[in-house]
Amino acid sequence: MTNHRTTAPTLAEVVGVLDRHYPPGTAESWDAVGLVTGDPAQPVRRVLFAVDPLDAVVDEAVAWGADLVVTHHPLLLRGVHSVAATTFKGALLHRLIRSGIGLYAAHTNADAAPHGVAEALAAAIGLVDLEPLEPIAAEALDKHVVLVPVADAGRLVDALAFAGAGAIGAYTRCAWTTTGEGTFTPSGGAQPTVGRAGEIAMVVEARVEMVAPRRLRSAVVAAMRSAHPYEEPAFDVLELARWDGPTGIGRVGRLAEPTTLLGFARRVAAALPATAQGVRFAGDPDARVTRVAVVGGSGDSLFDAVRAARADAYLTADLRHHPASELRERAEFDAAPGQPSPPYLVDVAHFASEWPWLPLAAAELTSALASDGTTVETRISTQLTDPWTGRVPSPQMQSEGNSL
Repeated sequence: MTNHRTTAPTLAEVVGVLDRHYPPGTAESWDAVGLVTGDPAQPVRRVLFAVDPLDAVVDEAVAWGADLVVTHHPLLLRGVHSVAATTFKGALLHRLIRSGIGLYAAHTNADAAPHGVAEALAAAIGLVDLEPLEPIAAEALDKHVVLVPVADAGRLVDALAFAGAGAIGAYTRCAWTTTGEGTFTPSGGAQPTVGRAGEIAMVVEARVEMVAPRRLRSAVVAAMRSAHPYEEPAFDVLELARWDGPTGIGRVGRLAEPTTLLGFARRVAAALPATAQGVRFAGDPDARVTRVAVVGGSGDSLFDAVRAARADAYLTADLRHHPASELRERAEFDAAPGQPSPPYLVDVAHFASEWPWLPLAAAELTSALASDGTTVETRISTQLTDPWTGRVPSPQMQSEGNSL
């Protein structure tokens, strides 16, 4: 009989799922991600997702009875020497602890992850055929090549797999073998498994090849030596070439139906949460837009990657005057007279660019826990945590252009 267990997971189990989706080791070195507060043994029944760990979000979490708040932005990004309630961050932490609510942050590790912030933003505005804007190199790999008597090959493969070798995508214990004849002459001081000192030995051996993360090299070699029957195993460790991994910073894709820059800006405005800033764009409103690059959060450090990707438009947040001005000046200078001058810029509020990730993260957490027989109730915060609260429109621009 099938056991349909629907108990609440522990905080440790929820954190384990979140860490698998957004590995903390992939965060930038300056970042502060992971579990901020909470008892790993406590049950988690309700999880609130929000962009920012602000007091209004904690209000919502307490009122709803949340057991965990998952935010994109960290509360303690920079080091502190005190979390006393005499500071606003300390007071917030004390309130979370008193209420039995954990806090978890997934920041730059969620930006580049598959189904992370960038992909959520791209999906929200209807991009297809996605690829990373700036790919992250796949993990460095070694190939371990070991010669071993045929009868011992299976045991050797098991030992290397247990040490972490042979994992490729969704498959484990991946190995390739062939057979050949090995020869050696043991010296007088040797204690050979096969043959006798001073005599030429001929042995039918298997050549076993398995890949493994380079970071596990010492452990895999140690496992090989332990499992190998020979006193002096014959083996090679070859460093494989690096290649782009399946993810990275930002995403580039295409619109199913081309539009104008103005039409694209309107599409963005309709897809993202409303903010005081709204949507700004730079370029000819009638310019054609098909290929689009996106980066959630502050993205003006990636202009070179956007140009290299040959994007028609670039959607991001927090664009500063000088970088944006220089990009558009360069684009106009490089364009042939009367021709389009991409990339055009579309600038939204930081909060709005990252919000689409929240429903996706909530759905993935629920699905992953359900496969383990546990369940949580999730909720997307209703708090608009963009710091800008209002905007006064400028008077109508002069009819002859943008001059003051």
